[in-house]
Amino acid sequence: MKRSLFFSTLLLAAACGGGGTKSTTPTGGGGGDVTGGGGTGGDGTGGVSADDPALAARKAFANPGGMWTPAQMAHPQHAAQLKAMGVSLPAENLTNPLAAPLNAVVSLGGCTGSFVSPEGLVITNHHCVQGALQFNSTPDNNLVENGFLAKSQAEEKAAGPTQKVSVAQAFTDITSDMMDGIDKIADFNKRKLELEKRAKTATAACEKGRPGLRCDVKSFFNGAQWTLIEYLEIRDVRLVYVPPRSIGNYGGEIDNWAWPRHTGDWAFYRAYVGKDGAPADPSPDNVPFQPKHWLKVDQDGTRAHDFIMIVGYPGKTNRVTTYDEVAHDVEWAYPYIIENYQQRYDLLTAMLAPDSNVGAGTKLKAGVFKQGVQNGLEKFSGVLAGLKKGDMMARKKAVDEKVRAWAQQPGNEEFAAAITRYDQMNADEQKTARVDFDRSQAVYGSAHLRNALLFVRMAEERQKKDADRKPGYQDRDVPRIEGGQKQFTRQFDATIDRAMFRLALVRALALPEADRPWLNTIVGVKKGAKIDEAAIDKALDTLYKGTKLEDEAARLDLLKKATPGKLKASKDPFVKLAVALWPMLKAQEKKDDAKAGEMVLLSAKYATAMQKALDGFLSPDANLTLRITYGTIKPFKPGEPAYTVASQILAKDKGEEPFDAPTKQLEAIKAKNWGPYADPVLGEVPVNFIGDLDITGGNSGSAVLDEKGQLVGLAFDGNIEGVASDVVFNHATTRTIMVDIRYAMWVMDLLDGADNVLEELGVKPAL
Repeated sequence: MKRSLFFSTLLLAAACGGGGTKSTTPTGGGGGDVTGGGGTGGDGTGGVSADDPALAARKAFANPGGMWTPAQMAHPQHAAQLKAMGVSLPAENLTNPLAAPLNAVVSLGGCTGSFVSPEGLVITNHHCVQGALQFNSTPDNNLVENGFLAKSQAEEKAAGPTQKVSVAQAFTDITSDMMDGIDKIADFNKRKLELEKRAKTATAACEKGRPGLRCDVKSFFNGAQWTLIEYLEIRDVRLVYVPPRSIGNYGGEIDNWAWPRHTGDWAFYRAYVGKDGAPADPSPDNVPFQPKHWLKVDQDGTRAHDFIMIVGYPGKTNRVTTYDEVAHDVEWAYPYIIENYQQRYDLLTAMLAPDSNVGAGTKLKAGVFKQGVQNGLEKFSGVLAGLKKGDMMARKKAVDEKVRAWAQQPGNEEFAAAITRYDQMNADEQKTARVDFDRSQAVYGSAHLRNALLFVRMAEERQKKDADRKPGYQDRDVPRIEGGQKQFTRQFDATIDRAMFRLALVRALALPEADRPWLNTIVGVKKGAKIDEAAIDKALDTLYKGTKLEDEAARLDLLKKATPGKLKASKDPFVKLAVALWPMLKAQEKKDDAKAGEMVLLSAKYATAMQKALDGFLSPDANLTLRITYGTIKPFKPGEPAYTVASQILAKDKGEEPFDAPTKQLEAIKAKNWGPYADPVLGEVPVNFIGDLDITGGNSGSAVLDEKGQLVGLAFDGNIEGVASDVVFNHATTRTIMVDIRYAMWVMDLLDGADNVLEELGVKPAL
């Protein structure tokens, strides 16, 4: 079905105290002593050669926007642009996802990482490893605050049962397999089921006899194209090195989505496999994975106006949509979601207050949870503000009108008819948007209730043949589900969960009684009975005091063995509630499946019409698949610096969070102890830099590469003025904020003693 802004925010409810918030190349080489020269805090332009024939093209570059698939990089417009910008890496190298440098970049499941050594070392963002840090933390050993360094492989810690490293192995177009004859299935529910069946058939054939692979069917352009992607799924992932929070999250909420920045947002994992080189369950006998390709660190660094590109796994954008869809989001959806985020944020802030009566364990988890909620709150607020500012909505309307004009041309009648029906379905969905959103937030508002509903679903699906089960509940999915239950044990907190569940139920009170019959079921009162906050609190007391679902063994037993009869006889209040809600949820699922079955062809027609109207130069919306974006190092405003430098931390630091750099770092800055990591123009260590690239959530941790394909930094944030580009791209306002790899090396060498990691990167420690 079409993208749904509302239901994507269910991730809010899913977080209950864990989680965070974008040919073989040899290692080593490069870099000499580059100290001296330049002034502090400049833009780095002094390093650009005046006789560089491509400099003018790079300065003039106006990014059209695009998170391009590797196949799309074969478009002549890309080749011409890269040549004009002086890129030495052949354009064809960027069309092959199985060759360097693309194949060194991996998915971490919501974040991006990259292999940076032949021993499976993976670099990503600091904020991408918060779940792993929390998994290994206790109130007495808070790795979230203190960071972590393994001086040897034997000291590396498990990242947790849900952390995977997915390495792309193959991409196969299966559009015809998925779509041929689909339009002949008149029953929309059956059409939806047939699409699911075809996807399951493709993944089953792909994975048969290949236990180390995970295959995934992905749609592009709203279902107009389908690709089968094969991943080597590495499931033994370990923490190697993470700087302390005072470096990795320097600036915290205050600096989030803002420039200038001074954030050391990097971290390292290592991927392990069995001795035979195949993916294996975590074991002390496993050995480091040996990737075919890994990135080389460029110790010489970059300058303003240099070409850079980002390779990663962006999560979700909403650009291939109609004007009316975006207008509805601006008028209702964004404000409503922002209000929800704000209320969650306020609850977590209260828990973290010095005088709150919650325990240290709850505060640790609330701190991690709050970081993700704040990130979402600020981003949605920025998207709304950006879309309401200037000509952004006019831009969207102009593209939409161009699409509709193309559809009205002779011979395109089927597209015009599809778009008319598409508009009607969107209008109908918008009428029930609030009811649908509030119901989902309430029904899935507690992790305990989500687990109980999972057990009900699994008990039902186990009665079917594996091939007939719903996607996500087949035998291939059970290890992931079990891993989630084990992760849950470490990350769940009842105080946080209850507060978030209560909020969802209280918000639902504002709906007319006729629109919320499920609330009576949750609260445990008959139809027509009065429900107020006191009744909600009473129901929550019963649920949380009586449940046994915090016990991991009990949950795993229900997950793997429960029958519908056993669940109906359960005394656990959350299980009883899940059983009571199940008929309503199944009925709603049937309605949603019918909508999806009809919408799949309509939304694909609109996307195809947009491609045609824009002459094919359109990237598909982000969907957690491998993408490339490129541009230049460029400040947000002319005259502003493109780089921040270490000495600026002295003026910024206040000695308290979030501006609380380690004393050793402040002393090193005062002493100008830069070693070989200083930029020759800036005269000191660069910290962050900014460019005009197109990224979104999921790109966190993505490799920033220079024109040779070498690692120069990591993407970790964007500017608040540009986040509306998730919907309507605007090159004038959209910027990506990146951490300079030279800052990472300096901290590793001088401050954290991570010599072993540096050496593995091919860098000789000098401090």
